[in-house]
Amino acid sequence: MTKPKPQYEDQVLITKSLDGCRQSFGDLVRKYQDRLYNSLVHFMGCTTDAEDVAQEAFVLAFTRLKSFRGDSAFYTWLYRIAVNSAISHRRKRRPTVSTDRQLPIDVITDTSDGHLPEHHIQREEDVAHVHQAIQMLSDEHRKILTLREIDGCDYDAISEMCEIPIGTVRSRLHRARNQLKIELERIEQSSRQESR
Repeated sequence: MTKPKPQYEDQVLITKSLDGCRQSFGDLVRKYQDRLYNSLVHFMGCTTDAEDVAQEAFVLAFTRLKSFRGDSAFYTWLYRIAVNSAISHRRKRRPTVSTDRQLPIDVITDTSDGHLPEHHIQREEDVAHVHQAIQMLSDEHRKILTLREIDGCDYDAISEMCEIPIGTVRSRLHRARNQLKIELERIEQSSRQESR
């Protein structure tokens, strides 16, 4: 017996939710909450803000569920809601670089490669610099870079999520990578000057 496709599973849960079954919407939340939260952490640079925006996105999705037409995957629709909420959230607050972002566990705990603790400290610092540089990008560049480099989305998925042509995805991604490189160089240069 073949397994139902994720979009079909989602449509069944959406239909049940619209019929009044709150558990079905809870199943959608459980299915996508980690993926959405992780994307928002990278997009926003702050775990607390990512939690708030993810929660807000699910509430908005629940209240707007009747407007979901099924033209795209449920996660694509949910992601658009979340990114719009994140952008509104960022506009309401002064931009800051958070120190509470989550670093990959292997940066902190992996000693299997035999490197000394100094190596892990350097890797942790490099990751912090990348997160800081990502936060310096414009919202549109941060969004596209997060989708491609962190979430691993292909160009078609990014085009659908951002509602832009694939050519625009490619050009924005190119500009985002160039801007990230410039910001990283700036941060690393500043870090070297501070350590002198």
